[in-house]
Amino acid sequence: MAKLNGPDIARARAEARPPKTKLHDKQSERDHRELRIDKVGVRGLKFPVQVRDKAHSVQNTVATIGMFVDLPKEFKGTHMSRFIEVLNAHGNIVHVENIPDILYAMQNKFQAATSHLEMEFPYFLVKKAPVSGMQSVMDYVARFDATACNKEIDFVLTVKAMVTTLCPCSKAIAAFGAHNQRGEVTVEIRFRKPVWIEDLIAIIESAASCELYSLLKRQDEKAVTERAYENPVFVEDLVRNVALSLNAHSEVTWYKVQAENHESIHNHNAYACIEKG
Repeated sequence: MAKLNGPDIARARAEARPPKTKLHDKQSERDHRELRIDKVGVRGLKFPVQVRDKAHSVQNTVATIGMFVDLPKEFKGTHMSRFIEVLNAHGNIVHVENIPDILYAMQNKFQAATSHLEMEFPYFLVKKAPVSGMQSVMDYVARFDATACNKEIDFVLTVKAMVTTLCPCSKAIAAFGAHNQRGEVTVEIRFRKPVWIEDLIAIIESAASCELYSLLKRQDEKAVTERAYENPVFVEDLVRNVALSLNAHSEVTWYKVQAENHESIHNHNAYACIEKG
């Protein structure tokens, strides 16, 4: 029996394979309902990313991502796998400067007029306790919401931080003590130049009765309790204090500040909001 050489073997294997079947592209069929869709895509995608860190250049974290485009009325659907292709093509380093590249890539991939990217991720800071100086890690929430309409980019940075608030009214009327609670502050901004996440966290924490720490020894607990007592703020004070700092920030062009206190002596929360138009 004659021996087959390399090219002959490859040719024989190719001839033995079944012919490729062209799969039907259902999404590209024409839709006759004549209704365009503003946003269609994927949401809830977990993806490892690196984001800018003021102290350490970059920080590794995991983002929950949404990617969307508009869909013209003529098309039945969009190709969901292409969103993942775009994301993976840009690697895992995501920062303010390269988000436009991702948005433009989605527009090109889908031949879309608009594209949207949302990313929410935990952001970590190492903090020192105020007296003992012991270090611990605090987690915050940061979010990017970016939209490209043709070549115009709209970008909103959101930061959420928990703080302590002590009630001025309770302090004024009580013979001793005052009720205090944790409050959640959410700051959304638009800007001329990128603003550090750490700087927004510092603005939020400085506006409250006291900031939070993961690790406190007895002497630290005494210090933060007394600090909160000496610095009472209503929920209204909280949003106004943050707004004043943002008004003074040269790069911030728009903001929305929300605060919600998880009241310790009421069966409801206290809420306030300020938005700069």
